[in-house]
Order: sequence, then structure tokens, then C-alpha cells
Amino acid sequence: MYKAKIKLVYKQVIDASSESSFEKAIIHASYQEFMLKSQAYNTEGKFKTFSRMKANDGRANSLHYKLSFSVLHFIEQLDHKMPVIKDNLGNKISFETAAFELIESHTEDSFLHKVAINYQTETLTLIDFMGDYLLLTKETAESNEPLETFVVRMQPGISIMNYQEISQFAISAPQLETP
Repeated sequence: MYKAKIKLVYKQVIDASSESSFEKAIIHASYQEFMLKSQAYNTEGKFKTFSRMKANDGRANSLHYKLSFSVLHFIEQLDHKMPVIKDNLGNKISFETAAFELIESHTEDSFLHKVAINYQTETLTLIDFMGDYLLLTKETAESNEPLETFVVRMQPGISIMNYQEISQFAISAPQLETP
């Protein structure tokens, strides 16, 4: 009956076209931090984009981590609920961890600043696929009791990042007792 234990990840891309107050706060705070922290990898000001900074100095990859501190308090305010993805009943999906990612930025044009937040769920039990929908439960698949389930539609930005098939118990012949 149960297919697998899975973890989902949702990548929320945020840029100048984003409209929610959460997204605007993330883009503003991370751009201000980019302008400050990127100076260490661009002392002469020759490189205008994050991509060029990384190509010139691999240590610029640490900006993902360094910029994340500027947005942590906004992510904490989400109370472990993804701001965009909901189940079929309109309930926000819970996440276990969130990781900040700097996609691209430009020192002279804040409209080119683009980031992402990758929300990862706890381990869920996949009961079945129903077309584009996943029937899931947070409970373990070990009980014969009715489970509380929810349905999530697969859509752009959602991916199954971990998959562990749940083995089907084979019916075996009764074991003979040994004296």
C-alpha cells in the first residue's frame, strides 16, 4: 500500500518582479548585504555581477552563506510554513529546513538581483500518485490505523529530493519451531 518515504523541496525564486511583502523584504535585505559583503571579492570594482566575481575568485561562493544571515529573521517568521505551496485544502505545507541561495546580482542594478529559498520538508510517507498529485502522510506506515493524509499537486519548483522505497512484506511460510 505505501510506496516510499520521501522529502520534498520547493525552490522559491525571488527577484525584482516578486510582489509579496515577504519577497520584497528578502530581496531588499539580501541586496543590501550583497553590496556590503561582495566588496571583499571585488576590491578594485572591476566585476559588476556575482557570476563574474565567482569566476575571478572562487571564495565569492561563500556569499550564499554570508547573505543568508540577512534574511534568517524573515524566514523564521514563516513558522516553518512554506509561503507559496499549499495542499489541496489550502493549508500551507510545513518545511523542516530552508536554505538561501544567491542566483545572480549586479553591483549597479538592483533589478538584476535574484535569489532563491529552498524549503525542505520532513520525511513524509508517499501513499500513492494520482496523476499530478501526491497522496502523503506525516505518520509512519507501520500502523494499521487510519492515517491523516494530505494531497499536494506537483508543480514547477517542487521536486522529490529523497526517495526510499518501502519494501513490501512478502508472505512467507510459517517458521517451524526448533527444539
